[in-house]
Amino acid sequence: MKLLLLALLIRYGLGQNTMYFRSPSDVAAKQVGEGVAFRLGGLVEKGSVQHGAGADVHFKVTDGKSTISADFNGVLPALFREGQGVVATGAMDANGRFVASEVLAKHDEKYMPPEVVDALKRSGRWQEGAK
Repeated sequence: MKLLLLALLIRYGLGQNTMYFRSPSDVAAKQVGEGVAFRLGGLVEKGSVQHGAGADVHFKVTDGKSTISADFNGVLPALFREGQGVVATGAMDANGRFVASEVLAKHDEKYMPPEVVDALKRSGRWQEGAK
């Protein structure tokens, strides 16, 4: 009995700390609920980055099929730029925008997060050897 209780507590604890990866198409298809934390990954859409007041940044993340608008307040990674891979942690707000608490960019010309590669392959936008 104690072992079962321990297993249930561990499963509950892990479930509370699990953050799922979603592509823009996943978000559009599954209608992720407001306030549910997840990681959004794809490419920063070209022409979409806009700097607001202070450290506010607005941009769009795309996988070639769907696009999600994102807001971030903070310092972006030095390698963050349009057309490059990005993974952002955050949640959808009441207006249907992704509000990021953290933004990560690929760290060199040969690396892209595996989740982003998978999402781009599913959307038909991935090309082998692409940078």
